[in-house]
Amino acid sequence: MQLDDIRAFSADQERGAWLDLLDPVTGRSTGIRFKLAGPDSETQNRARLRLADDLSDVADADGRVSAEARERARLDSLARCILDWEISEGDEPLPLTHANAVRVLRASNWLQAEVDAFASSRVHFWKDGN
Repeated sequence: MQLDDIRAFSADQERGAWLDLLDPVTGRSTGIRFKLAGPDSETQNRARLRLADDLSDVADADGRVSAEARERARLDSLARCILDWEISEGDEPLPLTHANAVRVLRASNWLQAEVDAFASSRVHFWKDGN
């Protein structure tokens, strides 16, 4: 592997990869898809930096952050890793905005877990030949 290969790998992660969300019980497709930035992407790097700033902003004088504030910051950070999606609400496509992304992620812990696991695994962003 050479430096050019590493740079190409990071660029692939910035372009993202699609997660097809499966029903946690049946394993069938839900029809919901998320395009997520990879763990070595600049998008995720910015999200991590913003998470650190957000936690610093809500810390008390002793540096403690409440569980509620920490969870809110974690979901905000995860939402920033979503590059695109295919999801509808009331038979209409739901526009991808940060607020909508946070709202969708809050809908279910299993959904959060799937999105987080996919976005944090380099395997999903590996292209043949790299």
